[in-house]
Amino acid sequence: MVIALIILGLVVVTILFHLFSPWWLTPIASNWQSIDTTIEISFWITGAVFIAVNVFLAWVVWRYRKHGDNKAHYEPENKSLESWLTIITTIGVVAMLTPGLIAWGKIINAPEDAQIAEAIGQQWQWTFRFPGDDGKLGGADARFVTPDNPFGLDPQDPDGQDDVLVNSQRLHLPLNQSVKLYLRSNDVLHNFAVPQFRVKMDLVPGTETYQWFEPTREGEFDILCEELCGLAHYTMRGTVVVEAEEKFAQWLEGFPTFTETQLTNNADLAAGKKLYANCAACHGVDAAGNQQLNAPNLSILSADYMARQLRYYREGIRGAHPQDAIGKQMVGMANTVSKPEDERNLLAYIQSLPAIASSPTREGGNAKAGGAVFEVCVACHGAEGQGKGLLSAPRLAGQADWYLHRQLKLYSLGWRGKHTHDQFGTQMRFMTRTIQNPERLEDLLAYIATLAPQPSDTLSVSSTGDDRP
Repeated sequence: MVIALIILGLVVVTILFHLFSPWWLTPIASNWQSIDTTIEISFWITGAVFIAVNVFLAWVVWRYRKHGDNKAHYEPENKSLESWLTIITTIGVVAMLTPGLIAWGKIINAPEDAQIAEAIGQQWQWTFRFPGDDGKLGGADARFVTPDNPFGLDPQDPDGQDDVLVNSQRLHLPLNQSVKLYLRSNDVLHNFAVPQFRVKMDLVPGTETYQWFEPTREGEFDILCEELCGLAHYTMRGTVVVEAEEKFAQWLEGFPTFTETQLTNNADLAAGKKLYANCAACHGVDAAGNQQLNAPNLSILSADYMARQLRYYREGIRGAHPQDAIGKQMVGMANTVSKPEDERNLLAYIQSLPAIASSPTREGGNAKAGGAVFEVCVACHGAEGQGKGLLSAPRLAGQADWYLHRQLKLYSLGWRGKHTHDQFGTQMRFMTRTIQNPERLEDLLAYIATLAPQPSDTLSVSSTGDDRP
């Protein structure tokens, strides 16, 4: 009797939890109401079966309990009962599968007038591509991926020369217009999912999949990778911005075509040297940095990374926190090189300077223990801290330890990396949670200070007493 009551209690609690649970489907923002209908039909069928089976089980436990010398009759076969069970089960399975098959038939047939776009997944970031005036996407393959061609477009395909490359985790789409989104991976298996759109699809290396949907509500929605794709899988986030057609067109015009990204820009080093005079006051004539002035080592950083940080300062993505006084200083300095040619000349001049490795300044820290902490950083920054251009990860080896310490603190405090447009800063805020302990942080910095320059680099040492090569 107790067991029968427990089973009935389980059924009642389950029903109440379903009816009054705070967790339910997110509000839909696309045309795929049929996906919700399919899920609800499955819930109703499986829920009815759950109730029926458990109530029947409770009744059997009570009805055929041992009572005196009476025993339950054992009947190994009952063809009539088995036939009914088979028929009912078949009806239930067909009822659950049919709506899904109908929805799938619609998912694989995109409208002919749908807007074409492509989402590229790569550990651990999203980028996007739109066709140019010809309305066609050019060929692409992971074999073509280089630092100068991170999207992996085929340089020989004429259809891809006018493709618009969106090197951002934010995807803008027009409201109430169907979108056929091609999906491509440059490394491992990923999955493109927007919960409010209800459709999701794997990105399979070596092939191209697709999904289509029609955004029906303006707003911003999270892009999630719902396939375990490596160490930093949980940081692989993006945003879909659904807006009016006019705003979408204006946004798209701000990104370059493939041809434009392949143009070689000749820099004027003499002009860059003059511009650098403003920077030298803090960063030094050799760009090796100055701790007293809170100026980091620029000589080891790539031009792409510095260009992105200057843009972040100008656009209020970095240095906007009220308490970040040092960042506010850089905002003013970044605005002095707002012209593309000025920025190009300045960064070219900095790149022409010899790379100088900063000497350690922090005492304490166990470098051996720090090596274990650094394993989390290896995926993006490289085993030797050399940085990875394709992942937009800056070089750590040779950078001033006091500067790294301050930036990690800024990430953990939320002063840096909290802006919605700061894709990589957002990832770094997640990653800093693995080194919240002050001892772990000191160990990590001690280990980074031991990293030797790569053979291809020409690094000198910024001060005496540092015996690193």
